[in-house]
Amino acid sequence: VQLQASGGGLVQAGGSLRLSCAASGRSFSSYRMAWLRQAPGKEREFVAAIRWSAGTTYYEDSVKGRFTISRDNAKNTVYLQMNSLKPEDTAVYYCAALRWSSDYKDAGEYEYWGQGTQVTVSS
Repeated sequence: VQLQASGGGLVQAGGSLRLSCAASGRSFSSYRMAWLRQAPGKEREFVAAIRWSAGTTYYEDSVKGRFTISRDNAKNTVYLQMNSLKPEDTAVYYCAALRWSSDYKDAGEYEYWGQGTQVTVSS
């Protein structure tokens, strides 16, 4: 199983970035796909998730209305569109997957992880 994350970079506050996560190696139809992030000196935290089969989405409160998670079934890819970025969004962002019945807010519940991609928002 492989989750390949990409799309990070440096952006000014108020700008936008789109992260991509290409998934391969198994069917994720019974999984939620998610993005989590980890800032320096902080614990890894949940950002957004999507149930692969139904497309139901979930967001951490601080990103609601600014971030949008989506998936392209044909490409087996999950996206995170990040708008109105703030300096506090600076972190390494990880793509991850967990079974749909698990607690998506708990980083310890995730079964598969991709490598991180750095997002830096300058003020």
